[in-house]
Amino acid sequence: MYTEVKSVRLPVRYTLDSLPMCIKRSLHELTYFIHVEGNIRSCNREILKSSDRASIQDFDRTVSPVSVAHFSQYKLTKLLTEQLEDIGFHILSEGSMMPDECKTAEHEILLGHECTAINATNHCVNVTASVIREGKPVEKNFQCNFLVGTDGAGSTVRKLMGLGMNGEKDLQNLVSIHFRSQDLGQFLINERPGMLFFVFNTEAIGVIVAHDLLQGEFVLQVPFYPPQQKFEDFNSKMCERLIYKLAGRELADVRVLDVKPWVMHAEVAEKFLACNNHVILAGDAAHRFPPAGGFGMNTGIQDVHNLAWKLAYVLKGITPPSFLSTYETERRQIATYNTALSVENFKAAMAVPAALGLDPTIANSVHRTLNDTLSSILPSDIQRTVLDGIFSLGRLQLSDSLLNDFNPLGSSRLSKLRQIFEEGKSLQLQFPSEDLGFRYAKGALIPDNDSLTRAPEPPTGRRRDYVPSTDPGSRLPHMKIKLLSELLSKDLFSTLDLVSVYNLEFLLIIAPIKESYNLAKAAFKVTEELKIPLKVCIMWQEKDKGENGSSEAALSPWTNFIDVIEVKSSQTSESWWDLCQMTKSGAILVRPDEHVAWRAKSRTKNDSFLELKTIFCSVIGLDSSSI
Repeated sequence: MYTEVKSVRLPVRYTLDSLPMCIKRSLHELTYFIHVEGNIRSCNREILKSSDRASIQDFDRTVSPVSVAHFSQYKLTKLLTEQLEDIGFHILSEGSMMPDECKTAEHEILLGHECTAINATNHCVNVTASVIREGKPVEKNFQCNFLVGTDGAGSTVRKLMGLGMNGEKDLQNLVSIHFRSQDLGQFLINERPGMLFFVFNTEAIGVIVAHDLLQGEFVLQVPFYPPQQKFEDFNSKMCERLIYKLAGRELADVRVLDVKPWVMHAEVAEKFLACNNHVILAGDAAHRFPPAGGFGMNTGIQDVHNLAWKLAYVLKGITPPSFLSTYETERRQIATYNTALSVENFKAAMAVPAALGLDPTIANSVHRTLNDTLSSILPSDIQRTVLDGIFSLGRLQLSDSLLNDFNPLGSSRLSKLRQIFEEGKSLQLQFPSEDLGFRYAKGALIPDNDSLTRAPEPPTGRRRDYVPSTDPGSRLPHMKIKLLSELLSKDLFSTLDLVSVYNLEFLLIIAPIKESYNLAKAAFKVTEELKIPLKVCIMWQEKDKGENGSSEAALSPWTNFIDVIEVKSSQTSESWWDLCQMTKSGAILVRPDEHVAWRAKSRTKNDSFLELKTIFCSVIGLDSSSI
């Protein structure tokens, strides 16, 4: 018995051919999984149930300038490395440096180094790293202003800092098998194209992720029960036999590339910052989730997207190091929420085998009982035999003689299985509301009354559609626009492309009216004083467009502005200000990470300069009275 999840493969859009934009897009749209249709089939390959898991909104680019995509992490790492080299970084392996070289040049990335010690003072962080040279470990010392630990779920940085984790530990032990087989890829393309396969049969159980059907690249995840099962047993031959059992056929060209054990946790670090904000955790080092929905990579990229501009502002002297506390305030809240959501989604995934009589919690309980009662009195080989025998008996529940509509027990289980899919309670692999619509409740932003009354809904593991919003803390909504000076051009871009990550600019969006122009001029004066980069966007509608179609005279002498005009997808589509649920006399201030820092839903009545000075100082953690 197996579950087949069909998918489509879509290209990933990297606008402006730039690394920051690549990261920016990856932040919100790259997910591990695309779940379009799920099929439950019996051992004789009869389709028992098919359920749709996609929304047309995911592919028509109405809420985002790109479509969802399946993109594996190692490919993203390779792409980012190439982009870093293109913009002048030098990637150095451990063998390319002399042993006595202790100083790292600017724009250098050293590979193969492992952090072994951290000694932080009030002004700097001293890091000791170990690198293997000629088969022997060699220690090197580095001194830095800030240390960002992005060293994975088993983070050494986190452990050296003594930072604990909160949540659920040891949900499941697994072995990950990375392999290639064009034979399997072609078979799936021709017979049952898909991306994610939950395979349950009388011989084996596992999850196969098809990273690339054309290239025949897969990752297999199988349950692992130590110490009775030993990782050393997962050699290439054993893995090949396991793949044949799960594929249900002999394959001519299986090549095992890598085998690794790992443990599934659902935890968030108790703190993301240490040593007066000079040591920072991000990615899996700060949180680790069940792989149910692509939250791990997406949440990690969101972390560094949030952190990068703040760290740059501190290094440039615009803000004090205390400003980095907003990183923990904003990101820990999202990580905690996503942890709960991934757990709920993992439970939904496990509901399918449980309905078939293969409840994973029972298997784990059997394993714990064996460890608690027999491990001290039985030799390890006999323990292994006992465990294998119990699991073999369990898998017999998937036999055709039991699992059919003529057997009362089998019929009941199949009925329950159909109900899970009919009610949409199986594994969900797209979360547009969380991937695009996550909102910071407090931090480097100015909340307003509307945003304070809209608290995030509790996680359910069920898909919720993304609703664009300009509530402070939300991501700037997407709308297609074009340059006002090029009305006849077919070149369109997104409101998200207005945010320049290269220049670390804040973005102020206004309409072409006198009061808003005055607000923009006040904003230029304030940011010039505070040394904050600012760009102003004037959002025109067709009915607003004057003869000149330019804001040059209204904003002189400042020049860092752009006139754009909205491009509605249809006559009935919302205009920009309606989409934002604001009047055109309002204004939106966007941070360098595309999140709204402040908004005025209608024109302000106070002194614009003083009000904006207070706003900018509050957002970036400065005391306006001392400036």
